[in-house]
Amino acid sequence: MTIGSVIQIYGSVVHKCIWSRRRFPATRKAKSWEHEHEHYQHHRLRRYAAAIGDLAAKAGHTVEVMSRDATKSRALAEQVGAGATTGTFGAAPVGDIVILAVPYSAVLDVVKQYGEKLAGKLIVDITNPIKSDFTGFLTPEDSFGAQEIAKVAPANATIVKAFNTQNAQVLAAGPIGGHPLDVFIAGDDSQAKARVSAFIDSLGLRPMDTGRLIMARTLEHACMLWLGLMTRSIKHTNFSIRVSLLG
Repeated sequence: MTIGSVIQIYGSVVHKCIWSRRRFPATRKAKSWEHEHEHYQHHRLRRYAAAIGDLAAKAGHTVEVMSRDATKSRALAEQVGAGATTGTFGAAPVGDIVILAVPYSAVLDVVKQYGEKLAGKLIVDITNPIKSDFTGFLTPEDSFGAQEIAKVAPANATIVKAFNTQNAQVLAAGPIGGHPLDVFIAGDDSQAKARVSAFIDSLGLRPMDTGRLIMARTLEHACMLWLGLMTRSIKHTNFSIRVSLLG
């Protein structure tokens, strides 16, 4: 994929909120953790739409934002800048890569609504289908989020899991200690993964191919690991899971 490709982002405007600096006592009650998780999921996807859109626009990609709320679409496009535009929700995407920056609870309905308009598209799934109490997943026991999306997407659409283990604010902040952030990806189509990897690389990030789409299940579990570290050990969101090579 070359710089200048059209990146379609489905999401909503990012509200100005500072959440990553909040500190949580280790004795926080379970119900409060559910509230924090809902708060996290609510803002994560909105902030992700802005973070990815901003990086993509700065890298020379053409960014189009689509949302059910046209006002929010315009606000996000203005925030991204660099010529980012808005599209009509429900219209056929013009982007080479379609990024689903919506909560998992809504993503299947969005994909179903678009139906054959997503035919032939490369769909990037950044969702995490995690229950609000952190006890498990919203998907059937024998499945995982990316697979459920693949089930309702057109047969000739390609699904690649990516970005789901990164925090939006860390993503926007850039390299840590001079090292690019790692973005783990999974998918069955090697050419699609190569395109997503090239896109990720163009953003100044390091793509890490984990294998076939079945590995998306592991990546979704990795988000559960991230949440566990955040709530129990680190107590804030200013960290990233990455691969360190010795020697």
